[in-house]
Amino acid sequence: MKKVLLLALFMLMISGSISAGDEYLEVTASPDRKISLAILPPVTQGGGENREIPREVADALRFDMELTGRYTILDTSAASGAGIRPGEFDFAPWRAVGAELLLKSGYTLSGSQVILECRLYDVASGKQLLAKRFSGGMRDIRRMAHTFSDEILLFATNEKGPFTGKIAFVSKRSGNKEIYLMDYDGHHVQRITANRSINLNPDFSPSGREIIYTSYKKGNPDLYRRDLFSTAESRISAHPGINITGSWSPDGNRIALSLSRDGNAEIYVISKDGRQMTRLTRTSAINTSPSWSPDGSRIAFLSDRLGKPQIFVMNSDGSNPSRLTTSGAYNVSPAWSPKGDRILYCRQHSGGFQIHSIATDGGDDRQLTTDGSNEHPRWSPDGRFITFSSTRNGGQAIYVMRADGTGQTRVSRGGNSDSHPVWSPRW
Repeated sequence: MKKVLLLALFMLMISGSISAGDEYLEVTASPDRKISLAILPPVTQGGGENREIPREVADALRFDMELTGRYTILDTSAASGAGIRPGEFDFAPWRAVGAELLLKSGYTLSGSQVILECRLYDVASGKQLLAKRFSGGMRDIRRMAHTFSDEILLFATNEKGPFTGKIAFVSKRSGNKEIYLMDYDGHHVQRITANRSINLNPDFSPSGREIIYTSYKKGNPDLYRRDLFSTAESRISAHPGINITGSWSPDGNRIALSLSRDGNAEIYVISKDGRQMTRLTRTSAINTSPSWSPDGSRIAFLSDRLGKPQIFVMNSDGSNPSRLTTSGAYNVSPAWSPKGDRILYCRQHSGGFQIHSIATDGGDDRQLTTDGSNEHPRWSPDGRFITFSSTRNGGQAIYVMRADGTGQTRVSRGGNSDSHPVWSPRW
C-alpha cells in the first residue's frame, strides 16, 4: 500500500461552520419515536457536474443516519434539489410529505478539488440548524459526508459520531490472512500487510496512527507494531511460543498481551517498544485476550482457570482477579466499552457463538445476536455501535450494529473471508 493513500485520509479540510444565525432551535423526539429526515443528493454550484459526487454523498449520509436508529429516511427520489441556502427554496412541499428535518447540500468543482457544503434545516420552522463546508479531493467525498454525519450527531446528542473512523480487519481475499483497512461502512479497502503469512488480531493505538498485530511471517506468532502513515514497522514481542491478542492501553504507552514464554499462556504488559515487561497472571491455566477499561485501571481477560473459558476482570497490575461471566460454559473475546459501563463477549451456543453485552459488575447480561456464528465484537469509539464478524450468510463477513443489537448491517463487500474487525479512534 502506498504511503499517499494513507496520507490522503488527512487531506480533507473542514473549512468550518457557516453561520446559521443567532437563534438556536432544539429538535427532540421521544426515545421511541424516530424523526423523519429527508436527504437530498448534492447539487452543483459551479465548476461543472460530476455524477459520482451526488451518489456517493447521499449514500454515505443515508447509511450513517439509518445506522443511528434515530431517523426515518424519506424517499426523495422524485424531489428537486435546487437551492440549498436559506431563502432559496420552499419548505411547503417538505411539510406536506411529513419531513421534520431536511438535509440539503451542494458541491463546487475546482480543478482536482471538491468543495462540499451541507446544511440541515428544521422543516416546521424553516430554521437552519447546522451548516458546514468541506474541501478535499475526489477520494475524500464519502469522508466529507461522514464528517457531516458526525456533526449531526454532535448537534443532536452533544457527542460526535464515529462515522469518520476506519475498521482494521483480517481477510483472506489475497489467499493469505492479511491485515486490511476500510471505512467503517466497507468502502475504500486498503491492504496493510503483504507478507503472505498468517496475520491476526489488529488493534489501533489511541491516536489511530499505529496498529499492533500478531504475524507468523518469521515462523513464530510474534507481535508487531506498525505506523500507518509511514509504513514503519517493528517486532516488539518475539518470545518463544505465542505473542498474541495485543491490546493497547488507553494512554498509548503500554500493551497487554498473552505470552507462553513460561509454558502456559499468561497475561503480560509490555511498553510500546517492547523493552519493559510485567507479568500479571500466574496460574496453570490459559489466560489471553486482555481488554483495558477506558481509564486504564482494570483489564478484562479470558481464562479457563475454572475448567472452561470464562471472562475475568482484574486490576491493571494483576491484583484482585474476579470472575465476570457466570452463565454459559464457554465465553471468549472480551471488549470493554469506551464508556466503561459494559463489556462485550462471545458465548458458545448450539450452532456457534453469539455476542453478549454484560455490565461490569456481572449483571444485566444481554444477548445481541442470534443468526449464524458471531465473533470478535469491538466497540465504536463513542460506544454507540459495535463491529463484529458473522457467518450468517455463508463465509465470514464484517457487520456493524447499534450497541443494543439492533440495526445489524453487513459492511464487507464481495465473497471474501473477513474477520477480527476493530474500529479506529476518530480520525
